[in-house]
Amino acid sequence: KKLIMQHKSKRTIMVADDDLSILECVKLMLEFEGYTVQTTPMGNSLLTLQELPDLILLDIWMSGVDGREICKLLKADPKTSHIPVLLFSASTKLCLSASEAGADDYLEKPFEMDDLLRKIAKLLTPTSLNLQAGCA
Repeated sequence: KKLIMQHKSKRTIMVADDDLSILECVKLMLEFEGYTVQTTPMGNSLLTLQELPDLILLDIWMSGVDGREICKLLKADPKTSHIPVLLFSASTKLCLSASEAGADDYLEKPFEMDDLLRKIAKLLTPTSLNLQAGCA
């Protein structure tokens, strides 16, 4: 368990959502779990990151921006294409939207923190399979 905590503490997660209460809640939970967390209410800011995170949690519906388009741009850029992106939203057909955007995984709102933590751990494991394997 100690080794896992040391490994996680070196991981940085960027959370993008225009709902500040979700940002704060997710940030607190992830920090409690030992992650370094950065947040932004502006999805477009992900396209100009100076320090790249190990994983991006990205809401689909944000004010003035579509998280799916941001995801596509991140995955098309050689500088950021390797970063796992987990899309989350209350929208229907989220699996299909996430797959089409090139996301590595997705999570429907509302979600349980245990589900989020499980998906994060999976995406941060080098051998993890991504969403491109298909939707059930």
